[in-house]
Amino acid sequence: MKSKIFLVAFIGMLTAGLKLSAQTSAGNNKNVQGVTFKNNNLNMAGNLYLPAGFDKAKKYPAIVVVHPGGGVKEQTAGLYAQKLSEAGFIALAFDASYQGASEGEPRFLDNPMNRVGDIYSAVDYLVTLPYVDANRIGGMGICAGSGATVKAAMTERRIKALATVSAVDVGAVSRRGWDGKGLPTNQIATLEAVAKQRTAEANGAAPIYVPYVPEVGDKNAPPDLQEAADYYRTPRGQHPNSTNKLLFTGLGYGIMFDGFGQADVLLTQPLLLIAGSKAGSLWHSQELHTKAASKEKELFIIKGATHMDLYDGKEYVPQVSKKLADFFSKNL
Repeated sequence: MKSKIFLVAFIGMLTAGLKLSAQTSAGNNKNVQGVTFKNNNLNMAGNLYLPAGFDKAKKYPAIVVVHPGGGVKEQTAGLYAQKLSEAGFIALAFDASYQGASEGEPRFLDNPMNRVGDIYSAVDYLVTLPYVDANRIGGMGICAGSGATVKAAMTERRIKALATVSAVDVGAVSRRGWDGKGLPTNQIATLEAVAKQRTAEANGAAPIYVPYVPEVGDKNAPPDLQEAADYYRTPRGQHPNSTNKLLFTGLGYGIMFDGFGQADVLLTQPLLLIAGSKAGSLWHSQELHTKAASKEKELFIIKGATHMDLYDGKEYVPQVSKKLADFFSKNL
């Protein structure tokens, strides 16, 4: 049972990595401002990336950049936020509620619908800034952040254009496996275990946690997740606020989540889906491209790239960044 639960945890709620040399923080870049904003009663922690030559008297298009599950704003979300700011956009990368430097108890809870609410609040924050054009706001999600961003964009009509990188719907992967070909055989067992643990915690037991990704060198994991371990669990992408801990009792939220549900009706904004040809997660982007009601939509496949290559790969990030900048320039 323990091995089955671990499998659901790390294939259903994966994380991200980023080379430390590529990280950008508010402390070492004058065009990055550490900010906080409200999400109901929680204080959210973000980094606001400003274009070169920023003039607060002007109006700029802005993009909310949503990090992968278990990641933080200083990792791949920060990398792409920096690239977008260099292309002339204001970009906001922030830590999900209950994670990173953002508030929320219990810690390490990952409820995808909470993340949808995080995105609403990020847009709320952007429209209060006098130098943001409230009619030119975009959303960009990476990996599991894509599923939340897609879901948010369906009802958050202030998001005028949407892009994803290595998209993943954590609900679908929890139900169908990493490659999308599995049967939902372990869901009930996992939910029974979650129920047992919730009862234990209600009676005073300590919370338990499972990892997002396997240990480095675990050859039993799908190739994408072996790469995720290499990115996330080594100096290549480690960050002290990204701890590879997932609250076990939160697994049920992921199983129930349907990130792309109703996209055939509600997802009408211009849509760009970027994925690697060698990514085991490619099926998410393919299915959403087919399903989305957007009249303008593109599936941009990068030949030879894996899922994790698009997080920080020197060969791929410039290509992805240019495609994103061109897309948002056209649609915002």
